[in-house]
Amino acid sequence: MGYTKEKKSKITRLQKKGRKKSLMLPLFAIILFLLSGAAPGRTAEKAEQPLWEFGLGAAVVTMPAYRGSQNQEFYPAPLPYIIYRGDFLKIDRQGIRGLIYDSPRTEVNLSADGAVPSTSDKGDVREGMPDLDAVGELGPSINYLLYEGKSISLHLRLPVRAAFATDFTSIEHAGWKVHPQVKMDASDVLGQWNVGLTLGPVFADKKYHAYYYEVKPAYATDARPAWRANGGYSGTSVQVSASRRFGRLWLGMFARYDNLAEAAFMESPLVETRHSFMGGIGAAWMLGESSETVAAAP
Repeated sequence: MGYTKEKKSKITRLQKKGRKKSLMLPLFAIILFLLSGAAPGRTAEKAEQPLWEFGLGAAVVTMPAYRGSQNQEFYPAPLPYIIYRGDFLKIDRQGIRGLIYDSPRTEVNLSADGAVPSTSDKGDVREGMPDLDAVGELGPSINYLLYEGKSISLHLRLPVRAAFATDFTSIEHAGWKVHPQVKMDASDVLGQWNVGLTLGPVFADKKYHAYYYEVKPAYATDARPAWRANGGYSGTSVQVSASRRFGRLWLGMFARYDNLAEAAFMESPLVETRHSFMGGIGAAWMLGESSETVAAAP
C-alpha cells in the first residue's frame, strides 16, 4: 500500500526528529553527568590554581525514561573533563553554576538540571502517547553554609528552577520545580577521594507533573484511564558522588535514588514504581591547563 505525499512528508519529519534526538542523547547524558556533583574537581592543595583545566574521556549514564518508569535506559557518551574557576561561571565538583552573589556564608547562583528525551515505544505504558522531549531546568539557588571544617562542609541549598521541554526544533515552558536540600562535601576521604552527599524533598507545580504523568482523554485506554495532575510533593532524593585525580587521570561516579511514595502523581496510571535510580561512572585524561591562575577556593 502506497503513501500519500502528505503522509510521506510527515514520516520524513518524524524520522529527522528521531535522528536529531538520538544525536542529542549523548550530549544530554554528558550534561547530566557534569551536573551530578561528580564533576571534575580536586582539593585546594595550592594557593593558586589554573583558571581552566581540560581533558577528554568517556562515561556511562543510566536513568529511567522518567521518574516512576520501569524503563531503565543506558547512555554511553564521550566525557569532557572541564574545570573553570571564573568569577561568575564555575565548573567544578559542585557542578555547573553561575555565581550571582557571594559572601562568607551565603551564595546565590544559577543552578541547572534536566532529563533526556524518551520515546513512547510499543508495549510501553506510554504507548500511543506523545514522546517525552528533553527537559532543561534553570533557576536561582540560595546556598547557606551551615558548617565548614578542615575537610568537610555542610550547606543548605534552595534551588528554584523553571523547566523547559524541547524537541530541538521548538521549546515550551514545562512548569516549575523546587528542591530544598542539605549537601555535605568531604575532601581526602579514603585515600584522597572527594565525596558529596545530597538529601532533600522535591516539589513541583501542576504543569510539571502534567508533562510526565497526566493522561488526557484522547490517550485513555481500558488499561490507562484518563488522569489529571496536581502540583505538590514530588518525592525525596538522595545522591552520592565521588571523584579523584590520579596524576593526569580523573575518575568520577554518582548514584541517585528517588523515593516517590506519597508523591502527588502516584495515582497516575503512568507510574509503574515508587523507586527511581540514576547513576553514572566516567574517566578522563588531563590534556592541558591555562597558564593564568586564580586564588584557590577556601
